[in-house]
Amino acid sequence: MVKLKNYNVVLKHFVLLLTFTSLISCAEKKYHITRIEGKEIAITDKHSEVADIENFIKPYRDNIDKDLSMVLANAPETIDKSGEWQTPMGNFLSDITLAKANPIFEKREQKSIDICLLNHGGIRTIISKGDVTARNAYEIMPFENSAIVVGLKGEQILEIVNYLITEKKPHPMKGITFTIAKDKQPKDILVNGKLLDNDKVYYVVTSDYLVNGGDNMLFFKKSVAKYDLDYKLRNIIIDYFKENKIITAGKDIRISKEL
Repeated sequence: MVKLKNYNVVLKHFVLLLTFTSLISCAEKKYHITRIEGKEIAITDKHSEVADIENFIKPYRDNIDKDLSMVLANAPETIDKSGEWQTPMGNFLSDITLAKANPIFEKREQKSIDICLLNHGGIRTIISKGDVTARNAYEIMPFENSAIVVGLKGEQILEIVNYLITEKKPHPMKGITFTIAKDKQPKDILVNGKLLDNDKVYYVVTSDYLVNGGDNMLFFKKSVAKYDLDYKLRNIIIDYFKENKIITAGKDIRISKEL
Protein backbone atom coordinates (compact mmCIF):
# COMPACT_ATOMS: atom_id res chain seq x y z
CA MET A 1 0.00 0.00 0.00
CA VAL A 2 1.47 3.40 -1.08
CA LYS A 3 1.91 6.02 1.59
CA LEU A 4 0.04 9.25 0.69
CA LYS A 5 2.64 11.46 2.33
CA ASN A 6 5.48 10.15 0.13
CA TYR A 7 3.23 10.36 -2.93
CA ASN A 8 2.43 14.01 -2.27
CA VAL A 9 6.11 14.86 -1.93
CA VAL A 10 6.91 13.21 -5.26
CA LEU A 11 3.98 14.98 -6.89
CA LYS A 12 5.14 18.39 -5.61
CA HIS A 13 8.64 17.84 -6.98
CA PHE A 14 7.23 16.76 -10.32
CA VAL A 15 5.08 19.92 -10.56
CA LEU A 16 8.06 22.12 -9.67
CA LEU A 17 10.14 20.39 -12.35
CA LEU A 18 7.47 20.98 -15.00
CA THR A 19 7.13 24.64 -13.97
CA PHE A 20 10.90 25.21 -14.12
CA THR A 21 11.14 23.51 -17.53
CA SER A 22 8.25 25.63 -18.84
CA LEU A 23 9.88 28.85 -17.65
CA ILE A 24 13.15 27.97 -19.35
CA SER A 25 11.42 27.14 -22.63
CA CYS A 26 9.44 30.42 -22.56
CA ALA A 27 12.47 32.60 -21.78
CA GLU A 28 13.76 34.89 -24.56
CA LYS A 29 16.36 33.13 -26.64
CA LYS A 30 19.51 35.01 -27.48
CA TYR A 31 21.22 34.40 -30.78
CA HIS A 32 24.79 35.24 -31.72
CA ILE A 33 26.28 35.64 -35.21
CA THR A 34 29.06 33.14 -35.64
CA ARG A 35 29.60 33.42 -39.38
CA ILE A 36 28.50 35.53 -42.35
CA GLU A 37 28.58 34.12 -45.84
CA GLY A 38 27.76 35.76 -49.14
CA LYS A 39 28.37 35.51 -52.83
CA GLU A 40 28.51 37.97 -55.68
CA ILE A 41 25.70 37.87 -58.20
CA ALA A 42 26.73 39.66 -61.37
CA ILE A 43 24.13 41.85 -63.04
CA THR A 44 24.60 42.13 -66.78
CA ASP A 45 22.50 43.09 -69.76
CA LYS A 46 21.82 39.39 -70.25
CA HIS A 47 19.44 39.43 -67.32
CA SER A 48 15.89 40.13 -68.43
CA GLU A 49 15.20 41.98 -65.17
CA VAL A 50 17.90 44.54 -65.99
CA ALA A 51 16.45 45.12 -69.43
CA ASP A 52 12.99 45.61 -67.92
CA ILE A 53 14.32 48.18 -65.45
CA GLU A 54 16.20 49.97 -68.20
CA ASN A 55 13.11 50.16 -70.39
CA PHE A 56 11.08 51.48 -67.47
CA ILE A 57 13.61 54.21 -66.58
CA LYS A 58 14.50 55.29 -70.13
CA PRO A 59 11.50 57.61 -70.80
CA TYR A 60 12.08 59.47 -67.53
CA ARG A 61 15.82 59.74 -68.11
CA ASP A 62 15.35 60.96 -71.66
CA ASN A 63 12.86 63.59 -70.50
CA ILE A 64 15.20 64.85 -67.74
CA ASP A 65 18.13 64.90 -70.17
CA LYS A 66 16.05 66.92 -72.63
CA ASP A 67 15.20 69.51 -69.97
CA LEU A 68 18.80 69.79 -68.76
CA SER A 69 20.13 70.14 -72.31
CA MET A 70 17.76 72.92 -73.33
CA VAL A 71 19.66 76.12 -74.17
CA LEU A 72 18.61 78.94 -71.82
CA ALA A 73 21.19 81.62 -72.50
CA ASN A 74 24.56 82.37 -74.06
CA ALA A 75 27.91 83.43 -72.58
CA PRO A 76 29.91 85.65 -74.98
CA GLU A 77 33.06 84.80 -73.06
CA THR A 78 34.15 82.23 -70.50
CA ILE A 79 33.35 83.10 -66.89
CA ASP A 80 36.09 81.44 -64.85
CA LYS A 81 36.94 81.25 -61.15
CA SER A 82 40.53 82.45 -61.21
CA GLY A 83 41.63 85.55 -59.33
CA GLU A 84 43.40 86.64 -56.13
CA TRP A 85 40.69 88.58 -54.29
CA GLN A 86 37.72 88.18 -56.60
CA THR A 87 36.83 86.12 -59.65
CA PRO A 88 34.44 86.49 -62.59
CA MET A 89 32.41 83.50 -61.35
CA GLY A 90 32.34 84.89 -57.83
CA ASN A 91 31.16 88.28 -59.06
CA PHE A 92 28.51 86.68 -61.26
CA LEU A 93 27.07 84.43 -58.53
CA SER A 94 27.05 87.07 -55.79
CA ASP A 95 25.48 89.60 -58.17
CA ILE A 96 22.63 87.36 -59.31
CA THR A 97 22.02 85.92 -55.82
CA LEU A 98 21.47 89.38 -54.39
CA ALA A 99 19.43 90.46 -57.43
CA LYS A 100 17.09 87.45 -57.28
CA ALA A 101 16.81 87.25 -53.47
CA ASN A 102 16.20 90.93 -52.75
CA PRO A 103 12.70 91.25 -54.29
CA ILE A 104 11.53 88.24 -52.26
CA PHE A 105 13.00 89.66 -49.05
CA GLU A 106 11.51 93.12 -49.69
CA LYS A 107 8.06 91.67 -50.31
CA ARG A 108 8.10 89.47 -47.20
CA GLU A 109 9.93 91.68 -44.70
CA GLN A 110 9.74 95.19 -46.20
CA LYS A 111 13.52 95.39 -45.91
CA SER A 112 16.39 95.35 -48.40
CA ILE A 113 19.40 93.08 -48.62
CA ASP A 114 22.68 94.99 -48.30
CA ILE A 115 25.32 92.34 -48.93
CA CYS A 116 25.79 88.92 -50.50
CA LEU A 117 28.54 86.58 -49.30
CA LEU A 118 29.07 83.06 -50.62
CA ASN A 119 32.04 80.68 -50.50
CA HIS A 120 34.60 80.13 -53.22
CA GLY A 121 34.75 76.38 -52.55
CA GLY A 122 31.05 76.02 -53.31
CA ILE A 123 31.64 76.94 -56.97
CA ARG A 124 32.34 73.62 -58.67
CA THR A 125 32.97 74.68 -62.25
CA ILE A 126 33.01 77.58 -64.70
CA ILE A 127 30.65 78.82 -67.39
CA SER A 128 32.31 78.17 -70.73
CA LYS A 129 31.88 80.46 -73.70
CA GLY A 130 28.82 79.53 -75.74
CA ASP A 131 25.40 78.10 -75.01
CA VAL A 132 24.30 77.86 -71.38
CA THR A 133 21.87 75.19 -70.16
CA ALA A 134 20.21 74.09 -66.94
CA ARG A 135 22.84 71.35 -66.75
CA ASN A 136 25.46 74.08 -66.30
CA ALA A 137 23.62 75.27 -63.18
CA TYR A 138 23.71 71.76 -61.70
CA GLU A 139 27.42 71.51 -62.47
CA ILE A 140 28.17 74.90 -60.90
CA MET A 141 26.05 74.28 -57.79
CA PRO A 142 25.47 70.52 -57.28
CA PHE A 143 24.47 70.98 -53.64
CA GLU A 144 20.98 71.52 -52.20
CA ASN A 145 21.92 74.78 -50.47
CA SER A 146 19.25 77.43 -49.91
CA ALA A 147 19.45 81.21 -49.70
CA ILE A 148 19.28 82.55 -46.14
CA VAL A 149 19.21 86.21 -45.11
CA VAL A 150 20.74 87.12 -41.75
CA GLY A 151 20.85 90.42 -39.89
CA LEU A 152 24.36 91.32 -38.76
CA LYS A 153 25.56 94.37 -36.88
CA GLY A 154 28.36 96.49 -38.27
CA GLU A 155 30.78 94.76 -35.91
CA GLN A 156 30.16 91.45 -37.66
CA ILE A 157 30.54 93.06 -41.08
CA LEU A 158 34.00 94.13 -39.92
CA GLU A 159 34.60 90.50 -38.90
CA ILE A 160 33.69 89.45 -42.44
CA VAL A 161 36.20 91.91 -43.88
CA ASN A 162 38.99 90.66 -41.56
CA TYR A 163 38.03 87.07 -42.36
CA LEU A 164 38.39 87.70 -46.10
CA ILE A 165 41.81 89.28 -45.61
CA THR A 166 43.01 86.42 -43.40
CA GLU A 167 41.63 83.63 -45.58
CA LYS A 168 43.09 85.08 -48.80
CA LYS A 169 40.39 83.34 -50.83
CA PRO A 170 38.22 85.03 -53.45
CA HIS A 171 34.90 84.38 -51.77
CA PRO A 172 32.01 85.79 -53.85
CA MET A 173 30.92 89.12 -52.42
CA LYS A 174 28.53 91.88 -53.44
CA GLY A 175 27.46 95.15 -51.80
CA ILE A 176 30.66 95.78 -49.84
CA THR A 177 34.01 97.22 -50.92
CA PHE A 178 37.22 97.92 -49.02
CA THR A 179 40.95 98.43 -49.37
CA ILE A 180 43.70 96.31 -47.81
CA ALA A 181 46.30 98.74 -46.45
CA LYS A 182 50.04 98.05 -46.46
CA ASP A 183 49.82 96.88 -42.85
CA LYS A 184 47.19 94.32 -44.00
CA GLN A 185 44.43 96.14 -42.15
CA PRO A 186 41.16 97.07 -43.89
CA LYS A 187 40.25 100.66 -44.59
CA ASP A 188 37.60 102.57 -46.54
CA ILE A 189 34.97 99.91 -45.83
CA LEU A 190 31.83 100.85 -47.74
CA VAL A 191 28.45 99.13 -47.79
CA ASN A 192 26.49 100.20 -50.84
CA GLY A 193 28.78 103.22 -51.15
CA LYS A 194 28.38 104.37 -47.53
CA LEU A 195 30.86 104.09 -44.67
CA LEU A 196 30.36 101.08 -42.41
CA ASP A 197 28.24 101.89 -39.33
CA ASN A 198 29.09 99.60 -36.40
CA ASP A 199 25.69 100.14 -34.77
CA LYS A 200 23.58 99.49 -37.86
CA VAL A 201 22.02 96.12 -38.73
CA TYR A 202 22.91 94.99 -42.24
CA TYR A 203 21.09 92.21 -44.07
CA VAL A 204 23.32 89.62 -45.72
CA VAL A 205 22.15 86.91 -48.09
CA THR A 206 24.22 83.74 -47.98
CA SER A 207 23.76 79.95 -47.96
CA ASP A 208 22.41 77.74 -45.19
CA TYR A 209 25.78 75.94 -45.21
CA LEU A 210 27.63 79.12 -44.25
CA VAL A 211 24.97 80.23 -41.75
CA ASN A 212 25.63 76.98 -39.89
CA GLY A 213 29.35 77.77 -39.60
CA GLY A 214 30.63 76.28 -42.83
CA ASP A 215 34.11 77.39 -43.97
CA ASN A 216 34.59 78.65 -40.41
CA MET A 217 32.37 81.70 -41.05
CA LEU A 218 31.41 81.83 -37.40
CA PHE A 219 30.33 85.49 -37.55
CA PHE A 220 27.01 84.30 -39.01
CA LYS A 221 26.22 82.64 -35.68
CA LYS A 222 26.09 86.13 -34.13
CA SER A 223 23.15 87.17 -36.29
CA VAL A 224 20.32 89.15 -34.71
CA ALA A 225 17.77 87.83 -37.21
CA LYS A 226 17.45 85.01 -39.72
CA TYR A 227 15.12 84.53 -42.69
CA ASP A 228 14.89 81.42 -44.86
CA LEU A 229 13.87 82.44 -48.39
CA ASP A 230 13.11 78.82 -49.36
CA TYR A 231 15.00 79.41 -52.61
CA LYS A 232 17.73 77.02 -53.75
CA LEU A 233 20.92 78.70 -54.94
CA ARG A 234 20.84 76.43 -57.96
CA ASN A 235 17.32 77.58 -58.81
CA ILE A 236 18.49 81.17 -58.57
CA ILE A 237 21.04 80.40 -61.28
CA ILE A 238 18.52 78.60 -63.49
CA ASP A 239 15.95 81.37 -63.12
CA TYR A 240 18.57 83.96 -64.01
CA PHE A 241 19.56 81.98 -67.11
CA LYS A 242 15.93 81.88 -68.20
CA GLU A 243 15.43 85.62 -67.76
CA ASN A 244 18.74 86.84 -69.23
CA LYS A 245 19.74 85.53 -72.61
CA ILE A 246 23.24 87.01 -72.42
CA ILE A 247 25.36 85.98 -69.42
CA THR A 248 28.22 88.22 -68.31
CA ALA A 249 30.16 88.78 -65.09
CA GLY A 250 30.59 92.08 -63.27
CA LYS A 251 34.12 93.48 -63.51
CA ASP A 252 33.92 96.18 -60.82
CA ILE A 253 36.68 96.14 -58.17
CA ARG A 254 35.39 95.04 -54.76
CA ILE A 255 38.63 94.48 -52.90
CA SER A 256 41.69 96.59 -53.67
CA LYS A 257 45.17 96.39 -52.20
CA GLU A 258 47.69 99.13 -51.55
CA LEU A 259 51.02 98.58 -53.25
